[in-house]
Amino acid sequence: MTAVSTAGAGARPSVLPGLALALAGSIAFSGKAIIVKLAYRYGVDAVTLIMYRMLFAAPLFALIAWWSGRGKPALSKRDWLGILGLGVSGYYLASFLDFLGLQYVTASLERLILYLNPTIVLVLGMLFFKKKVTLRQLLAIGVSYAGVLVVFGHEVSFESRNVPLGTALVFASAVSYAVYLVYSGELVQRLGSLRLVGWASLVACAFCIGQFLVLRPVSAAVVAPEVIWLSVLNATLCTVAPVLMVMMAIERVGATLAAQTGMVGPLSTLLMGVAILGEPFTPWIAAGTALVLAGVWLLAKWR
Repeated sequence: MTAVSTAGAGARPSVLPGLALALAGSIAFSGKAIIVKLAYRYGVDAVTLIMYRMLFAAPLFALIAWWSGRGKPALSKRDWLGILGLGVSGYYLASFLDFLGLQYVTASLERLILYLNPTIVLVLGMLFFKKKVTLRQLLAIGVSYAGVLVVFGHEVSFESRNVPLGTALVFASAVSYAVYLVYSGELVQRLGSLRLVGWASLVACAFCIGQFLVLRPVSAAVVAPEVIWLSVLNATLCTVAPVLMVMMAIERVGATLAAQTGMVGPLSTLLMGVAILGEPFTPWIAAGTALVLAGVWLLAKWR
């Protein structure tokens, strides 16, 4: 009995840092929507805003790509093609569509839609890889989507008429990132998660910066100083740092526990939206959040 207690006491400290990293990473990543909504108050558009985010994040992702690739074989042509496709789908399109959608919906609804990602991955697996889906899994999916519909119905009733457009854009962002997750498995095993994230994110950075140069005059880069500082914060604290923290958490406590800890994400976005942005908190939003979290938890449990 004493030996078991001693072993448990010795194991607990090694788990806590991993849980703390997963928790911090989830909260930091959730802050992205808050920062984007704050930046929109200064009259900047999505093309310019995401350009600045990626411009400041690019050197950090380059450092990650170099560091994680030290002593490893050079990337093949097949690797580069995979990185290009996944970078466009998982980081460029997903990010840009999300930024566009945040012009029309609250940060709380955006986070709930993005949190449907596991359900979208499951559906894509069923459609493209003929994976079987059980009745329990379908029930879990239904619970999650019911939660989003509750919050969506509330926003349509009390917010702007562009809520359906914003919802569609954010959902398209979630689908784009789900495609990245579905097809990244082979490359992750071959290159490692950090190396793939580093290079795929650099692809997205190039596309976002190139998009700005094509669609906007150079003079459009002149924005309020607050936008610059918010973009620096977004690039570091809410983009690069969460990637590293979640990866380090997975190494310490495993993917399952790290993912479960990440369920705090929608709750932290909701609280930050109320405290920082002044977004409303109603029983409908609380109920919708609870349903989405319950559905994702049931899906993880029954898979």
